[in-house]
Amino acid sequence: MSGDKGLRVLVIDDEAAICQVLADAIHRGGYEAAYVNDGEQALATLREGDFDIALCDIKMPGIDGIELVRQAREAAVGTTFLMMTAYASVATAIEAMRAGAYDYMIKPLRNEDVLRRLDQIADIISLRDENRTLRDIVFATDEGFCTFNSEAMQKIDRLVLKVAPSDSTVLITGESGTGKGVVARAIHNHSKRRNALFLPVNCGAIPENLLESELFGHVKGAFTGAERIKKGLLVEADKGTLFLDEIGELPLAMQVKLLHVLEDMEVRAVGSERARKVDVRIIAATNRDLSADVDSGAFRQDLYFRLNVVHFHIPPLRERRGDIVQLISHFMQRHAHLLGRGAAFILDPLAEQVMLQHDWPGNVRELENVIERAHILADDDRIGVADLPPQLARGNQVGERDIGVELQSLRERVRAFEINVIMDAIDAADGDRKEAARRLGIGLSTLYRKLEEEGTNP
Repeated sequence: MSGDKGLRVLVIDDEAAICQVLADAIHRGGYEAAYVNDGEQALATLREGDFDIALCDIKMPGIDGIELVRQAREAAVGTTFLMMTAYASVATAIEAMRAGAYDYMIKPLRNEDVLRRLDQIADIISLRDENRTLRDIVFATDEGFCTFNSEAMQKIDRLVLKVAPSDSTVLITGESGTGKGVVARAIHNHSKRRNALFLPVNCGAIPENLLESELFGHVKGAFTGAERIKKGLLVEADKGTLFLDEIGELPLAMQVKLLHVLEDMEVRAVGSERARKVDVRIIAATNRDLSADVDSGAFRQDLYFRLNVVHFHIPPLRERRGDIVQLISHFMQRHAHLLGRGAAFILDPLAEQVMLQHDWPGNVRELENVIERAHILADDDRIGVADLPPQLARGNQVGERDIGVELQSLRERVRAFEINVIMDAIDAADGDRKEAARRLGIGLSTLYRKLEEEGTNP
């Protein structure tokens, strides 16, 4: 049976008629429901990890309800137990709670009372799961958004508003650091799923042997080291959005499994015999040319078509220089806020000119890192050229002589001169830093320290 609330309920009672009536009522209330008639079968079913709530009778032959709760807890089953009893004694209730039950209800049960209690438990489970996920996953926030001047990014903004209300899968392409994750979050935040979880996953950062378990979950004992039941990220993101970054790194075997999820919206945990329905929107991103990977056989064509329902391509920053000024201002304000300041640092005009002329091979991410570094190094609330990585000034049309004239302090002039001498010595030694240090009459550790201080890694 399937329901629209996304949670699965197992009814456990030795009276088959009661099981069927309750399961039907629970299903009509919007939950997925199933039932079993004895404790042994219930324990075997719960160990597969497919049920969120168990509505369990306390008085049963064989394994009774309280013993079932104890054994389920020992087996690391995460199901929430709501007990049923015709014996309204305080002792029975306390024993059930001590065993690990959430609460209990007294028979005979009214369907509306059962559904109301299930709704309360569902709210608690939702909060618990979201808090656990937020502790484990660090993701971007609304601070990542910026208003852009370039026509290319304005088109992307308009497309976000068109696509967000649908549940269509989205493929976002672009070089590393262009802001693919920011666009994905914007789609989520403008969608009907915005009050549910946005869960980003870097497919290239998860070891291949753990990828299936991370995405689909596993039951206890599914493999060596699987000591407890684990919900997969597809289930964690139920009702929300799963952002699969670096989708091009997904192994072919996992591509097949992901394709089945997109086709059936069902997830089967590793080691489980049951599939679970999920309601999740998939947004994928990559810096690879997936069409070329399809031609080479590295990426499945059918999955590519499934993902590429709506395609966003984010151009590199060097192709949209009109956005650099807005991004500088945005990140200056952000890092001022992070430092607890009321206003951003002042940016020296020459430093701004250096940044405007830079090609930004690392795109928006590189620009933000430069701004963050400058806030750390700057004195007197003013960011000058010497507070920028030396390779920015060395690689653009602003000459070193011009920089020396405009620097705001002796400290800045000395530091800029010193790093330029070191870089020239390294060039003269054909990149041999040990030889460069010898020629300069300084220790190798001193040379490395000065390079590190300037963020230089030639």
